[in-house]
Amino acid sequence: MGLKIIDSAKYSPERIITNDELAQKLDTSDEWISKRTGIKQRHRIDEETNAVMATRVAEDLLAKTNTAPEEVDLIVVATMSPDYQTPSVAAQVQGALKASRAMAFDISAACSGFVYGMSVVNQMLQSPNYHKALLIGSEALSRLLDWQDRSTAVLFGDSAAGVLVENDPASSASLIAERLTTYGDLGEYLTAGNVAALTDSTQSYFFQMNGRKVYEFATNRVPESIRAVLQAAEIDARDVKYFLLHQANARIIKSVAKRLELPIEKFPINIADYGNTAAASEPLLLAELMQEHKIQRGDIIVFSGFGGGLTIGTNVIKF
Repeated sequence: MGLKIIDSAKYSPERIITNDELAQKLDTSDEWISKRTGIKQRHRIDEETNAVMATRVAEDLLAKTNTAPEEVDLIVVATMSPDYQTPSVAAQVQGALKASRAMAFDISAACSGFVYGMSVVNQMLQSPNYHKALLIGSEALSRLLDWQDRSTAVLFGDSAAGVLVENDPASSASLIAERLTTYGDLGEYLTAGNVAALTDSTQSYFFQMNGRKVYEFATNRVPESIRAVLQAAEIDARDVKYFLLHQANARIIKSVAKRLELPIEKFPINIADYGNTAAASEPLLLAELMQEHKIQRGDIIVFSGFGGGLTIGTNVIKF
């Protein structure tokens, strides 16, 4: 049974924070940020919420595909920055859409969330109870930032993006292979939203990251994951149209391309415009490429997310 991506959509808040604006408040500069991360700006919510962004994406997807809310059977939102512990962002989206038949829940796997979500949705669509699903990555990461901490404040942004997928037995589209891995023993290298900080002033609620350790993890383990999933799929890397990697750092993406001995043109990068948007980054990139008609039916695409957990999720999709 084939997992078919029908269409994609994205949404970013109007508020944009440039590197120069951050440099007015922090000991940093546009040159310093750009050189080390590839980021030039990031979007930030004001009165919007995570659920509002995710709902905008869902509404756009339904409108673009002429799909009625009651046709949706499943809504999954990948996020590490929900508005509440409960209700989930997905439940808020389901309520806003009035998608009366849809079951809805969130996935928390940080920057691997969208890829993990693709695996979950793929498995659930094998059931005769589910036919169409909304999978959305949505992040309001600005709420988890200490805006006085130069090491993290320059990195993250708010955005949402997602896909409408269906199980189409007549289509050749499918999720061909996947590799989902978790390294919980390394989780301390990237943390955020520590609830202990609500009652213990010695704890920090905001992002805490060992940048060097996370960089080493990504540049070493991500190429391993991609090689393994391509081997399982029996696909030559040269036959892959694009590798859509989590947009954490432009240097990481370039390092992965080099280690795989592949041209950087196969690794689109849009981090300059959005910053690190965690679970939203891969679908944001996908939505841009589809909007520009750079992905066609029959193309082979590799998605790879990596980050908090620590986690890596890689899958191979045939469009």
